[in-house]
This record gives sequence, structure tokens and C-alpha cells, in this order.
Amino acid sequence: MMTHVRVRFAPSPTGYFHIGGARTALFNWLYAKHTGGTFVLRIEDSDAERNTKESLKSLLTDLKWMGLTWDEGPEVGGNYGPYYQSERSEIYQTCLEALRQRDRVYEKEGAIWLKVSGQMQVIDDVIHGPVHRFEGKDFVIYRSNGTPVFHFVNVVDDIAMKITHVIRGEDHLSNTSKHLELYKAWDVPAPKFAHIPLILKTEGSGKMSKRDQGSLVEMYRDKFFLPDALVNYLALLGWSPKSDKDILSVKEIINVFDLSGINKTHARFDEKKLNFTNAEHLKHLPKEEFYTRSLHVLKATRCERFFEDDAYLRQVLSIVQEKLRSFESLPHFIAFFFSNDFEYDVQEMRKICKYSPKERLVEITDLLSNIPFEPTAIESALKAVSIQRQVPLGHYVHTLRFAVSGRGVGPGLYAMLAVLGRASVLERIRRFLTLDLNSSAL
Repeated sequence: MMTHVRVRFAPSPTGYFHIGGARTALFNWLYAKHTGGTFVLRIEDSDAERNTKESLKSLLTDLKWMGLTWDEGPEVGGNYGPYYQSERSEIYQTCLEALRQRDRVYEKEGAIWLKVSGQMQVIDDVIHGPVHRFEGKDFVIYRSNGTPVFHFVNVVDDIAMKITHVIRGEDHLSNTSKHLELYKAWDVPAPKFAHIPLILKTEGSGKMSKRDQGSLVEMYRDKFFLPDALVNYLALLGWSPKSDKDILSVKEIINVFDLSGINKTHARFDEKKLNFTNAEHLKHLPKEEFYTRSLHVLKATRCERFFEDDAYLRQVLSIVQEKLRSFESLPHFIAFFFSNDFEYDVQEMRKICKYSPKERLVEITDLLSNIPFEPTAIESALKAVSIQRQVPLGHYVHTLRFAVSGRGVGPGLYAMLAVLGRASVLERIRRFLTLDLNSSAL
């Protein structure tokens, strides 16, 4: 029978939440969910000079936004607290005293050093297999100023919190021999280790840092990314499901996630792929959830003028979801629905001019004035004109879209025209017909 899994994410609140940290938290959370285990959040805030309340608040907010809620930790509690290292000094002193009793430490120049065993340490890593490391020199576990070092508190906390699996970045693999020395010094079994591959920059030139484009979770939250899309993308950044499917719900990922699927090779961050994943999740949102999220975006971006007619707004949103690539672009994407006074894209105008746009619009204006103004009737009428005049349908479609929206892309044309309404469409066509198409200022 499998031991009850207990995993932890132990960040330091010293800056913004990085994509690499988010993926580490995610892999721990997914493994806990997949196994029915416990996900512990522990804050490594022993460095008082670098830790900030703002960083902690941002960290907790970003974790909640991603849906990575913790079973034990800050704001939740649990049986193995405190969950802030700054509040665990007595525990560290007790564990240090246990090492003194075992004659495994000594003092030198005010610092306390661990006596290493002199034995080869074998890290039985779930991802990399057996890794041999020899820790040949004693090392400091308490500084001369009386504060414990990372290696010491990390192991103490994992023992005290009964952590069964340590899932962390591969850059920690070099530390693990020190940690095994500490486990053996206390005569405590070590947890299972799984050191996950690093996330490289887009161009593959080294580990992604907080200074690199696209590296901060807060940025995606501020740009109205779907958290499930970010989770989907990060899950596949170093882990492979057994299927070729790459657009997955969080529930689907939990069902199939296992440490055996984590790759040994480093993963390369691809912002284009992330944006694609976000667009796919957006496309498949339930209609009511799309509407609710859209309202949030429009309120956050102060687009109050779009709320004057909720029934009309719902019509607009119902036809744009399929083509919208991100919620960040929503206000601009739908702006033309709410005003006849918009600017025309000059570059797109150059493309449209090859279709003789004014001639095309004149050919269909009377038609649009007299047919039922609904998608099927509009489509049938334009196709009939195209056949009659032997002009490709696309010439009418592209010209009409541009004339009434000022853009070359958008929701389906026939539904778009029907939502805009006959009066607005005809007014926009008349406006377009007055333009000087040779002008560079449209």
C-alpha cells in the first residue's frame, strides 16, 4: 500500500513569483492531487533583509489565481506548523541540540559545522535514477550570527512536516548530498527526490530568470490570461502525458499526472505556444463563463460605455469568442460594435484597395437595404451577387468587413453584420464611400 503522499512548495518571498517556481509548485500540487495526498505551502522567510510583505502577498495571490490551493500552510493552518521558517527557531534549536548529543557538530569561528560521514551518498532520484555524490568537506549549518543556513532548515522542516516526496528544480540536485548527510546524522529516512528539468530561455541560452520576457506569473494575471491555460502549458513544460493531446483541462492533467512522465531534458519556454494554449482554452469556455470573465475584463479596463445595453453586449460577446485570442485584446476587439466613429487601419486599407472596394460596396448597398437582416439571408444574398457579377465572394466579404469595422479580422462576417444591425451597417458603408482612399490619414 502506498504511503500517504505529502509534498511541499517552499518559496522565499523575496521578489515576484517566477514561472519556474510556479511550475515547481504545480508539479507538487498535481502529484498531491493525483495520489490523494497533501500539498503543503511553507514560507522560507528566514532571510529578514530580503523578504518583503509585498512579495509574500503577491506569491499567495498568484498561487490562488492559478488554483494551486494548499492543504496546509499560511491562512490554512495544519498539524505541522508554524509554516513560516521565521517562527520555527525553537524547533531548529531542538534539532541542533540532537546533533550535539550525537557528536555530529562542532563550533569554529563562531559558526557551527556538521561533521560529514565521509561516505558516498546515493541519491535515488525518481527522474534521474541513482545519482552518486560525495560530500568530502564539513559544512556550516549555523552561521556565526546565530542564524541557520538553508540546508539545515530545509531538512529539519521536511522531517518535521513528514514530507514524503521532495519535488524541486534540478539546480538543487547538487545540494542533495548535504541534505542526505543531515538525514543520516539524525538517523531519519530520506524522502524520495524528484529533480525536475530547468526551464530555459526561449532561445535556449541558459536558465530562464526573473528578468526574462514572460517570466513572471503576475504578468499573466494582469493580462487576463486564463489560469487553467497557464497550468496546462506549465504542466507540459517538462512533463509528457501518454497521449498526444496538448490542450488539457486541469482535471484531465490530474488524472494522468505522474512523476514517471517528467522528462530528464531541460524544457524551453515558448511564449507563442503559451499564447496558443490560452487562446484554445478561451475558445472552449462555457458561454456563461466567457460572459462573466468578459465583464470582469471590461470593468477592469474601464469600458463602462459597453454596459449601456446588456442584451446587445451579450449578442456581441456570443459571436466574438471563436476568434478572440486573449481577454487582454477584448476591449479593442469589440470596440467597433459600440461606435460608428472609428479609424481605419491604413495597412489593411492597402490590401482592400485591390478589391475595388467602393465599386463592391455600391453593388451591394441596395441589396442590404431590402433583405431580411439575419446571417443566413445576408450570406445567400452576397453569394448570389458574387455569382451574378462573376466577382469572387472574398472581394465582397473582405471589403464589407473592413468598411463596417475598420479591420481585416474579426468574428464571422454574417453574424457580425446582423448584430450591428442594418442601420449601423448602411451608415458605415456610406461613410466609407466618402473616404479618399489615396489618403494616408484615414
